[in-house]
Amino acid sequence: MTADAIGGVWNYCLDLTASLASFEVDVVLAAMGSRPSAKQKAATADISNLTLLESDYKLEWMDSPWADVNAAGDWLLSLARTFEPDLIHLNGFAHASLSWNVPTMVVAHSCVRSWWAAVKGRSAPSSFNEYTERVSRGLHQASLVVAPSHAMLAAIDKEYSLIGPTKVIPNGCVRLYRRPSKKKEFILTAGRLWDEAKNVRLIEGIASNLSWLVYAAGESRGPSGGLQQLKHIHYLGSLSDEQLAAILATAPIYASPALYEPFGLTVLEAALSGCALVLSDIPSFRENWTDAAILIPPGDAPAWQDVLQEFIDNEKFRGELAQRALERAEKLQPEKVGERYFKAYCELLNAYEQSKPELTRL
Repeated sequence: MTADAIGGVWNYCLDLTASLASFEVDVVLAAMGSRPSAKQKAATADISNLTLLESDYKLEWMDSPWADVNAAGDWLLSLARTFEPDLIHLNGFAHASLSWNVPTMVVAHSCVRSWWAAVKGRSAPSSFNEYTERVSRGLHQASLVVAPSHAMLAAIDKEYSLIGPTKVIPNGCVRLYRRPSKKKEFILTAGRLWDEAKNVRLIEGIASNLSWLVYAAGESRGPSGGLQQLKHIHYLGSLSDEQLAAILATAPIYASPALYEPFGLTVLEAALSGCALVLSDIPSFRENWTDAAILIPPGDAPAWQDVLQEFIDNEKFRGELAQRALERAEKLQPEKVGERYFKAYCELLNAYEQSKPELTRL
C-alpha cells in the first residue's frame, strides 16, 4: 500500500491497516511525499500487521515531480519483488500504470483536475498536461478504482472517463476518536489550512464577529512553502491524533467551509465526538450529511456568521444537531471499513485469477 505523510491519507492508511488485522492481512506501507514525522511514526507502533518503509519522493501533484515519480516507481517495483504482495493498493494514480504482475486497486482521495474545477471554477492549466496524461493512464490500467464517496467517483469519471470497474467505499476512523465529553465554548475547524480548498479564509473573515473564539488545527504551511496567515483565529498548530481527538471531544461546534472535499474524514471524527456540524453545501457533504448538519454555500460569509452565532446562542439547537450527526456517523459505521476493503480485495483477487487463462491464450 502506498501512502503520503502530508495529509489525511496517512491516517486513512493507518486506520485501514489496523482494521485489516482481524482479517489476517499484512500491509507493507510505502510512504512518499515526505518522511513521516516522529508523531506519525509513533502512531504506527501498535499496529502489528504493518511494515513501514519510508521515502521522500515527490508526489504526482507537487511541483516538477516527474523524476521523483519515476524513481518512486522503480522503488515500488523493487519492494514488490522483495515482498511479493498479493495485491497492490495505491493511494495515488500514476503508479497504477507500472508493470505489476498482481491486481491493482487505486483509491481516488483527490486529484488536481477536480480540485481546480471545484476551487477555481475552471479547468487545470496546461502546466498539468503531463499530470493529466499520467493520471489518466493509471486510472485506465488499474484493476479497480475506488472512491470514498459517489461525489468523488463522479468527479473522477467526469475528468478522466473511467473505463474499468469502480466501487465506492466510505472512509472510516477506527483507531482514535473520543466519545463526547463536557463541551466548552469554542468553534473548531481543522485540516490542511494552507490548502485553498479548505476555505479557512472565510472563517478568518468572520471570526472576530463571533462571540466565541474559533480554533484551527492543522498545517498552516504547504509543501511548496505557501503559508496561511491567521489573525482572528486561534491557531493550535499541527496536532497528534490524540490531541485532535481530545479537542474534538470538547468542541461543541465543528465548521468546515471547504470548497472541495472528496469525503471529509475529520468531519466524521467530529460527528463521532458529539460536535454539531456546520458544513459547506458541496456534493460530498450533501451525500453524507444532509439532515444531519447545517449546509451553507461556501462563499456566503454572512450566512456562515449568522448560523454560527445562532449555534452559539442556542444550546438546545446545537445539541439536537450534534445528536443527528452522531447517529449519521454511526450509520456510516467506520468499524466496517476493514471489512469493506477486505471484501473488495477478495473480489479483485478472484476476478484476476479467473482472467489468467484468457490472458494466457491472448
